[in-house]
Amino acid sequence: MLRIAIIAGRFPVISETFILNQITGLIARGHEVHIYAKESEDVSKVHPNVDKYQLLQKTHYIPPVPQNHLWRFLKALAILLVNFPKYPLVLLRSLNFFKYGRRAASLRLLYLVAPFLQSQPYDIIHCQFGVFGLDAMVLRDLGAIQGKIITSFRGFDISKYLQEKGEDVYNPLFVKGDFFLTNCEFFRQRAIKLGCDENKIVVHGSGIDCSQFPFKARQLSSDGKIRIATTGRLVEKKGIEYGIRAIAKLAKIYANIEYNIIGDGALKAQFQQLIEELDVADKVRLLGWQNQPEIIAILDHTHIFIAPSVTAVNGNQDAPVNTLKEAMAMGLPVIGTRHGGIPELIQDGISGFLVAERDADAIAEKLSYFIEHPEIWEQMGKSGRAYVEKHYDMNTLNDELVAIYQQVLLNSSQPCPEFSDTSVNPEYVS
Repeated sequence: MLRIAIIAGRFPVISETFILNQITGLIARGHEVHIYAKESEDVSKVHPNVDKYQLLQKTHYIPPVPQNHLWRFLKALAILLVNFPKYPLVLLRSLNFFKYGRRAASLRLLYLVAPFLQSQPYDIIHCQFGVFGLDAMVLRDLGAIQGKIITSFRGFDISKYLQEKGEDVYNPLFVKGDFFLTNCEFFRQRAIKLGCDENKIVVHGSGIDCSQFPFKARQLSSDGKIRIATTGRLVEKKGIEYGIRAIAKLAKIYANIEYNIIGDGALKAQFQQLIEELDVADKVRLLGWQNQPEIIAILDHTHIFIAPSVTAVNGNQDAPVNTLKEAMAMGLPVIGTRHGGIPELIQDGISGFLVAERDADAIAEKLSYFIEHPEIWEQMGKSGRAYVEKHYDMNTLNDELVAIYQQVLLNSSQPCPEFSDTSVNPEYVS
C-alpha cells in the first residue's frame, strides 16, 4: 500500500472529474490517499463518488489568507500558538523572508504550511497542475512534507501561467521534482522545450469511466429535432462564442436545431447577450452546471457534440478535454478545433471533424454536413467510442498511474515503454 498526498486547487470541483477519477481509482486499489486543497466555492452539485468514497473526510483544507492585515496576523498567531511546540523548525522556516521573500513576509507561506504539519511522510506527493508542484517543492524544502514529488501539467499551468510568470518559472521544479506527467503529447513537448528532462516526463491521459457513459447509436429523432451540445466552463478558451455563432448561421436554414450548453462561468451574461443579439434564444440554451447523471441524460438525447476550444488572449489552452471524451464514449459524432491536445483525441474524418480555431463558418459547415448526412453518425460514434476505450479508460490509466508511482519510488530514470504515448493519436504525432 502506498501513502499518497494529492495537492489540488479547489476540491471538490464538478468540472475536474479527472482528478476525482484518479483519487477514487487509487483508493479502490487499496492505497491511502490524503487530499490537500482549498475549499470549493460551490458544493451544491458534486460527483456521487465524493460521498461514496467519503472524500471530504480525507481532505485537508488550506486556510484562506485574510485580506485584512490585522486579522491575517491574529490568525497566523493562532496557527503558531497551536503548532509551535511540535513543529518549531518548520514554522520558523516558513517565516524566513530572507529566503522566501514576500511570500514569507506576507504570512502566506505559514498559511500554506498549516494543513501539512500533521502529515506523516508520504511515498508520493502528486501535484495536480504545475503551480502546485512549485508549492510542494517549497513545502518539502521547509520540511513540512516528505515524499517523491510528481507533477501533472494539465492546461492553464503550461499555457496561461507561462504568459503571466515567464517561461523560466518551472526551472527550479524541473531540477527538484522527481517526475512529471502531461495529459497530452502537445504539452509534453512544450515542457521539454521549457527545460524538463525528457526522461522524467511521460504522457498520462486523463481517464473517464467508460462504463458510466453508455454507447448509443445516433439516429434522427421522431420529432425531427437535431440536438447539439457543448459541455464546458463559460470561459474564453472553451470557444463557446463560436459555437453560438455557428448555430445562428444554421438557424436561417434549419429551423429544427437546438443547442444546449452545459456549464457556467464568468462569460455567462456575455453569452446570454450574444444569444439575444443573434436572435437564437429559441435555439440556444445555457443550462448551467449539471452533475454527471444530469449530463449523461442530456447527452443521451443529443445527436452532435461540439468542442470549439481556442487559445485565449491570456494564453490559456486545453488538453484533450474529458467532456469531449465522455461525448465520444456515448457515441456522439463530434466537431473539435485544431487546438492544444484536441487533435490527439479526434481522428479527423473518422470519429468527427477538426476545424480551425475561432472559425464559426467552418463549424457551421461541418454541422450542416452532419445534418445532411445522418447516415454517418453511427459509424463515427462507434469509432469515437473505440478510441476512447482504448486510450482513455480510467481503470487502465489508474493501473498505469500506480505503476508510474512504483517506478518513481525505485528511482528509475527511464520510463517504461508502455508509458510513453498511451493517449496520443499516432496520426497526430507522425
